[in-house]
Amino acid sequence: MSEAQVFALGITLAWLAGFRAYLTVFGLGIAGWFGWLELPGALELCQSPWVLGISGLLAAVEFATDKIPGVDSGWDLAQVLLRVPAGAFLASAALAGPEGEMSLGWAMAGGGAALASHALKAGTRLLVNASPEPVSNLATSVGEDTLALGTLALVFAYPWVALAIVLAVSIGFALVAWWVVRRLWRWRRTTAATGRA
Repeated sequence: MSEAQVFALGITLAWLAGFRAYLTVFGLGIAGWFGWLELPGALELCQSPWVLGISGLLAAVEFATDKIPGVDSGWDLAQVLLRVPAGAFLASAALAGPEGEMSLGWAMAGGGAALASHALKAGTRLLVNASPEPVSNLATSVGEDTLALGTLALVFAYPWVALAIVLAVSIGFALVAWWVVRRLWRWRRTTAATGRA
């Protein structure tokens, strides 16, 4: 892999960690364990039996809790303390030098990517949970699972495509959130004005 491809790999993995940290680590570990791909640098740690077992268990818990309206937002709030450091580690580990040295700069970039994707995910889920029916919550959660697995499957073969997908999703989520907040703000101003009249 070229340096540019490794950069795309590291940032995409960090973004996925902010979205689905346990699934990302578990998927990396499974791929390395079965020899489907050779994990670069310190990412080999993901294929440790301990890491595989814990991340697999937590991925299953997250899969279930993420489908329950309200519980998913509580889970997201608690996970910010783990997703951001996981993103920092994944980016720094993927971009580690030939001697295995990890860079603080890459860790900060990875943590930033994880925080951005986590904020978009948590904010979107808060908006979805405001809807009165559970179908939108379930559909959103399944969509997030599919996006995480699909991007993880792509990232090693086509890192630039995977990075383009996460950037497009981030921009799309941000635009939808901005549009909803803007509509709510207008509605609030309208109801406040009619309440005074």
